[in-house]
Formats: sequence, structure tokens, C-alpha cells
Amino acid sequence: MTSATGVGTVAFDRSHTDDLIAYLQASPSPYHAVAGAAERLEKVGFRQVEETSAWEGTPGGRYLIRGGALIAWYVPENATAATPFRIVGAHTDSPNLRVKPIPDTGAAGWRQVAVEIYGGVPLNTWLDRDLGLSGRLALRDGSSRLVQLDEPLLRVPQLAIHLDRSVNDGMVLDRQRHLTPIWGLGSPTEGALIEYVARSAGIDPALVSGWDLMVHDIQPPSYLGRDRDLLAAPRLDNLLSVHAGAAALASVSGNPGLACVPVLAAFDHEENGSESDTGAKGPLLATALERSVFARGGTLDDRARALAGTVCLSSDMGHAVHPNYSERHEPGHHPLPNGGPILKVNVNNRYATNGIGRAVFADACERAGVPWQTFVSNNAMPCGTTIGPITAARLGITTVDCGIAALSMHSSRELCGADDPFLLAAALKAFLEG
Repeated sequence: MTSATGVGTVAFDRSHTDDLIAYLQASPSPYHAVAGAAERLEKVGFRQVEETSAWEGTPGGRYLIRGGALIAWYVPENATAATPFRIVGAHTDSPNLRVKPIPDTGAAGWRQVAVEIYGGVPLNTWLDRDLGLSGRLALRDGSSRLVQLDEPLLRVPQLAIHLDRSVNDGMVLDRQRHLTPIWGLGSPTEGALIEYVARSAGIDPALVSGWDLMVHDIQPPSYLGRDRDLLAAPRLDNLLSVHAGAAALASVSGNPGLACVPVLAAFDHEENGSESDTGAKGPLLATALERSVFARGGTLDDRARALAGTVCLSSDMGHAVHPNYSERHEPGHHPLPNGGPILKVNVNNRYATNGIGRAVFADACERAGVPWQTFVSNNAMPCGTTIGPITAARLGITTVDCGIAALSMHSSRELCGADDPFLLAAALKAFLEG
């Protein structure tokens, strides 16, 4: 179901999608993603706060980073301790292959890298792709260093059809045996991978005591199609929402008419259940909101009053109708690329949207001047979930699930409409303005 476009000028345009492409290219890991979002917020005056330091309650924009998660908020001039929040929720992680603690391995004269499967990965999409390495190195002094090697280092080679004549009848990949990338010839050498990564980043390998590394497809994002009306890129799920949320928050900061405290909550580990210190099931967001209230001189009663008026818009990618598999979609709800943001509904609370939330979302889209659509799963198909229900239960706040329509979700390379990123950003901006 598609609603008519509202009246007004859309706040963002295709230049937003251009910037998204740059952001995706620079964000192969959650750690890079939060650094890129923070950089964009700092350009409009936000400044970082440390969790171990006392916080000020004065007006202005602030953000904190913990690992691959970022919480950012803007305190308006007229805010009181009980002023409610408007939260855009998203996540920074994407399904991929991650390097094991003992990475150097190999067989039959090949040097390989041992990897573990992270999240719900369509395994075949990682075959025969030129892969780089990214993430962070933990150093002996307690600090960490981001690393990004955008060069063709690794490859997971597919078995030749001559050795598997039935491959087109259904490929079966063993997660342990068939997904190990190669990166050279010779016998495995203990410490070789980490030494190479450290030296490539200009770090003495002897200073490295730990790592969180993952592979990424080095093919850059690009516009696609005759009319360049599509966007093909890695990590659209869900860095597209993180980028849109950061743009929306930056745009509303400084607005003297804000009746709420706008917030961006970009969590890590959504793809494997959100149960971590940086995931939506953890206390990070609740603690940040509470400390913001207390920094403005508030009490526990002020905190309760603020949360009672708070609304969260959980933004995550959704499914467009696949033209080759249309029978797998709900026949009455067919969201399409460039049709505007989608409202995601599931009565079993896999999504948090209810009728009240629908009204909030519709109002934001109408004020933003953007069209919107509705997504509901086919009753015969299981429905995915998001940080939305977790956030609603964790904080007891009204939460709405939304996103944009895409194909190839969780693939190493996904596809969406080229206009939808800026239409989503415009809707999020209107939502944060309340």
C-alpha cells in the first residue's frame, strides 16, 4: 500500500545518496561506520563525551562511541529535564566473514585465513569475489587502531563445474570446509596475517595483542541501471539507515523550535541477536538517556516523564518485491524501490509498529513531503526482526519499525532505489523535529 506524497519540498536530494556511497566505501566495519557518522556530526558542532567522565547538561550536540556503537543527541536551548526524546534507532553491523583468533591455516599447498560466519549470510554471495580486510587492532597499551585494507588480498574460490556437475541443481556449502579464503601459496605461517595487517597499518606487530577483523568486498558501490535509478552496494543493511539518521540529526541540530531531544542510536550486533554491551539488548542507550536527564538536573521522576513521551523510529532495511519470486511476498503489500520509506508491520511483534506508531510515521512522511509504503510478510513465510521490539521492551517506549525496500538483503552486495536513501533521511528529519 502506497500513500500519496505529502505537500512540501523534500529536505534532501541525490547528493545525499552520493555521500552515502562515500560513507559505505569508508565503512567496511562497524568501527569505521561509527567513526564516519561521528565525523559528519562533528562538522555541525557535536563533540564526543567519555562514559567515564561527568556530563554537562548544557545545550548542544554530543555523542559517545563504544566499540561499534554510537549514541548521539542534541539538547535544545529550551529543553528541561523532563523533555521527551525522539530516537532514530539503527545498527552498524552486517553479515560477513570474520577472522578467527588463530587465523593462519591452509591445505594442499595453499595459504588460507580461518574465518567464522557472522550473522545470516547467504554463503554463495562471498564466492569468487576479491576481498579486503578491515576492523580494529587492540594494542598492548589499551588503545585500538582502525585498519582498512582495500586491496584484493583474499578470495573464496568456487569449485569448478567440471568437479561438481550438479552445482546448478542446488549448491550446498559447508560452513567450515568451503568458506576458507585463500591468500597465497605455501605453508601456513603462524602470525603471518596479523603481522601483515599490522605492518600495512604502520603498526609494530609486537604491539598488537588482539583484533576484531573481517573481510569485505572491495568492489565499490555504484549506481546501476539504464537511468542510474538503482544503487548496488555492500552493507546497505544497515549502514544506509545509520547514514540517514546521522544526516537527519545533523540537519535538526540548532533548530530553536525543537520540542524534544533528538537522538541517534546506532547499535552493533543486531545481526546475531543484539545481546552484547554494544547491542540493543544492553544498557547503553538507557544509560545514555538517563545520564542526559540527570545532567540537566533531573530526577528519576523526570526520567520517567521523559520516557513516557518518547518515541523511537527503528530504521532497518526491508524487502522489495522480487520479480523472480513474487509468490514469496504478501500479495496485498508490494513495496518497490524509489517508492519511499516502508512501514514494517507484524502483529506478532517481530516489528514493534502498532496503529499509534503508524500515525507517527505517516505524519513524519507527510510533513517531509515523501511517499511511503507498507511491508507485511507473507503468512507462509517467517518474519525477520529488528532492534525495534527490543528497544520497546527495554525502555518501555513507543517504537515504530521502518526502512526502505531492497533486494538481496544480507548478500555481500545489495540493491535498492537510488532515491530512497534521501527520502528516508527526509522522513527521519521530520520525525526528529516532532
